[in-house]
Amino acid sequence: MTPNSPSTPSRRSFLASTAVAAAAVAGGMPLLAACGGSDTKDREGATSGKNAQKMLPAFTASQLVQPDIPAKNGSPAGYTQKVDLSALKTSVPQKLGTGTPFKIMSPFWGSPPKPGCAYYTQLDKIAGTRITWQNQDGTKYGDKLGAVLASSSIPDMVVVPSWELTGKIPSAVSAKFMDLGPYLAGDKVKKYPNLAAIPSDAWRMSIFGGALRGLPMPAASAPGNAPFYRKDIFDKKGWQPPTSPDELLSWAKEANNPKAKVYACGDLWWIAQGMFSVLPAGTLGWIIGDNGKLTCRYDQPEYLEALEWMRKLFDAGVVHPDEKARTGDSGQRFTAGQMLVYQGNLADWWGKTAEQAKSNPDFEMGALDIFGPDGGKPVLYAQQPATIWSFIRKGASKEVIENALAAANFSAAPYGTKERMLVDYGVEGTHYTVKDGVPVKNDRGNSEVLNAWAMLAQPAPFTAHPDLPDIARKQVEWQQRQGANLKKTSTFGMNIIEPSRYANLATPFEQLELDYARGHKSLSDVQQAISTWKSSGGDKLRDWYKKLLDENGSGN
Repeated sequence: MTPNSPSTPSRRSFLASTAVAAAAVAGGMPLLAACGGSDTKDREGATSGKNAQKMLPAFTASQLVQPDIPAKNGSPAGYTQKVDLSALKTSVPQKLGTGTPFKIMSPFWGSPPKPGCAYYTQLDKIAGTRITWQNQDGTKYGDKLGAVLASSSIPDMVVVPSWELTGKIPSAVSAKFMDLGPYLAGDKVKKYPNLAAIPSDAWRMSIFGGALRGLPMPAASAPGNAPFYRKDIFDKKGWQPPTSPDELLSWAKEANNPKAKVYACGDLWWIAQGMFSVLPAGTLGWIIGDNGKLTCRYDQPEYLEALEWMRKLFDAGVVHPDEKARTGDSGQRFTAGQMLVYQGNLADWWGKTAEQAKSNPDFEMGALDIFGPDGGKPVLYAQQPATIWSFIRKGASKEVIENALAAANFSAAPYGTKERMLVDYGVEGTHYTVKDGVPVKNDRGNSEVLNAWAMLAQPAPFTAHPDLPDIARKQVEWQQRQGANLKKTSTFGMNIIEPSRYANLATPFEQLELDYARGHKSLSDVQQAISTWKSSGGDKLRDWYKKLLDENGSGN
């Protein structure tokens, strides 16, 4: 159930609120020198195939509430009807928590609620837990995480987002957090039914350093970022949505009106990579090509084609100047009508629509289907099936472990249950009221019921907006259409720890991509960077991945 104010942030919202995400992570690197321990090398690689299978919890799908739109093509399930709040199911019939106190460190976006607030108190009461939350600024979480993992004082439970798994942090995770297999592997998970209903792919992604260590937040494999357009303005102008990169560029030149302070679009680099079928960056982005060679994005001609198209977009003057300067908020420029197309997290479809409902009732946004270079179908690469994990520190007592698992089981309650309602909305009358059958958060709800409990674990991906069910339908249907073009890379579903000597090999490319699109670098600069990447370790990294896949099997 999606609350009136989102309870879980996206990678995009995190990156958008950080000046330079790569620098933020790198800023913690010196602190991590001691994180890996002496056996860091032993934890490099991945665990998959038969070795992984024996570590996984036995999957048992939840049957409590059936979705209106079943998951398909890597999409989440969709719930498009108002939930009957008087008939919510119970997914945790007995308290699994015993009241043993424990501490959790988690990233937090916004102002965290005060300790002992009504939200925390009620959840502890119902779940049988006693949690002390050590909420940290999400925009600077990499620095804090690095410092904590390098210290000798680690909270009982720590939340780690996937975008922080760079440099030496993955090795630190293996060194500092415990193996949960003795509590969750196979049928042992049946004690925690909501955890048992988490898809196996998400659990497979929770294997770090050869052991099941993470409690996952599952993610849909279909694209989570969309090219949004102002459908209300398109309809008024009689514009048809573009269906190819050339059409998009041609439309942008026609629609651009700098004198009226209206620009066609924002920076569309993420979308361009989809249109030209560019492999993802990082550990997900390796695939065995038709020629049998292991390939990454820097080997692809499509990578340069996508960059060249972006250069044309900026050269045409159709990108908003603030996007070129990377200042301000893209979503606000979009809702203000200063920008007609922008790339955003799919959650923006609901968020922007709800935001504009009163002040701009004519506002309507749509999402372009992602097309290929010639207007045909693109190859879109499946997203990893888990994005955030919570971990329990090594050395925690059995009582702490069991209470932490009880909290995660409560947090992973499926849509349409009392537990999900409490996690996402809090207490009726205190945090929300019901209007026309729809729960609506009040000010206290918006200040207390935020991203804390929801970070511990989540059920199988779903989309539900009780206040705007039609948007939920559009979101899921869009993902299902894009999902029909999904392809898994050879490293899909693997949590891979690269050797630390390659940790910063690709770091220069993020800035180089920005600079090339904006005309500050030449194509020869990009080609030279690719050549340097190969000679400085990229080809050796390819050999390392080849050996890893030979030993563990391919993810596709």
